[in-house]
Amino acid sequence: MGMERIEIGSPIIAVVGTGTSDPALAKLAEDVGRELARKGAVLVCGGLGGVMADAARGAKEIGGMTIGILPGPKTADANDFIDFPIATNMGQARNSIIVHTADAVIAVGGGYGTLSEIALALKIGKGVVALQPQYRVPGVICVQSAVAAVDEALTLVELGRRSPKVLNGSSTGA
Repeated sequence: MGMERIEIGSPIIAVVGTGTSDPALAKLAEDVGRELARKGAVLVCGGLGGVMADAARGAKEIGGMTIGILPGPKTADANDFIDFPIATNMGQARNSIIVHTADAVIAVGGGYGTLSEIALALKIGKGVVALQPQYRVPGVICVQSAVAAVDEALTLVELGRRSPKVLNGSSTGA
């Protein structure tokens, strides 16, 4: 099952991105989810479709743990790969909960909602990694593979745990 690898203090990594995804984006998100689970991290996302479902599916394939922070009032709205659905009834404001819950953020594709999550994460000092981004945001570490995205995110978490001021609103990556 793999859940025995998840321990108190395991890194919680947000995977954010578009609510609809094409096959290439879906594969990237699934790879990120699998790699997060392989490394013992907990995946948190918006709990719905697209990149959120793809990443959660990848994590669940190898026994990872997933949390879905839902925009609506019903936990039943979560995709089938979410272990812990959290209904907020807050719409896009739930993005704040996702980012505050996570130790670091990985963006896979996305639009304005994803950009809001990236901006908030940077503002509160959380590290952000963008996988094959279509846009450039100062302070975001850009990578080309799922393995690199997860490795960078986990490195940012470790740096933040050793010295919370390291990521004080401005990531060192470009």
